[in-house]
Amino acid sequence: MTRPLLRVGLPPDPNTRAPHWTLPPGSCDTHAHVFGPPDLFPYADDRRYTPPAAPIEHYMNVQRATGLSRAVFVTPTAHGYDNRVVLDAIAKVGDAARGIANIDATFDDATLDALHEGGMRGARFHLMDDRPGSEEHLAENLPRLQRNGWVLDLHVDPGDLIKHETFIRSLPIVTIIDHMARVRGAQGVEQPAFKLLLKLLEDDRFWVKLCSFDKISAVPKAHVEGSLPFMDMVPFAKAVIEVAPDRVLWGTDWPHGNTFTPGRVPNEGDLLDLLAVIAPDAAIRKKVLVDNPARMFGFKPT
Repeated sequence: MTRPLLRVGLPPDPNTRAPHWTLPPGSCDTHAHVFGPPDLFPYADDRRYTPPAAPIEHYMNVQRATGLSRAVFVTPTAHGYDNRVVLDAIAKVGDAARGIANIDATFDDATLDALHEGGMRGARFHLMDDRPGSEEHLAENLPRLQRNGWVLDLHVDPGDLIKHETFIRSLPIVTIIDHMARVRGAQGVEQPAFKLLLKLLEDDRFWVKLCSFDKISAVPKAHVEGSLPFMDMVPFAKAVIEVAPDRVLWGTDWPHGNTFTPGRVPNEGDLLDLLAVIAPDAAIRKKVLVDNPARMFGFKPT
């Protein structure tokens, strides 16, 4: 039986530019991926798409261009439950890197200990209709996260956040709501899922990640030359910072590997300039980029 052809993701912007402001020392990108190269770290046979090769050496160039100095690498679904690509990235970057793993019930204590020793500080789970994951799968793995003091990185769509609200509210561990629950810019800040997200953030267990604006924005391009894309997401980000300034993280989602539409792959310089619009106060930006990730992932104080 011939396998259907998989979509191939577009590569990242090859011309990463510096933002128009200077990042504080210790600035952390809390959501980056590395892909392959697949001859060293093969993609999973059951992946949903084929990403472009995006090795750690290319991400380190992004750091040099932007002034980012710390990173949290998230094992992408394209690599399945094989976390070696992230362990390799952490080993090459050193103590300025941490990781978020993909795990399931087959991981024994020794394997989890090795992941922790390699720099993993959490695991990612999905409650989404279009990818593997369920309340039962997450519940059976919660003791594994608790054993190592790991954070839960929870990936949901707006409808899934509402659908699983009772279960999510019952989670006993610190939980990052990934990608701001993927709320859509076109539906405005009054949409039910975003209002629920703000309510969850009133509880100290819940954190939120400002990330993937390129995938959820209805304004993917700047309307005026020299302005920024994704501006419709600014009110959302401002709102979560107002509710929980000490529990907001920021990430690039580099290399944006499951992007298939030309013109939607962002430049990291634009993403950081957008953060300056979201948080014009330098002290708030320092919380989001330095203080909050240091507290969450155990980086040394700057």
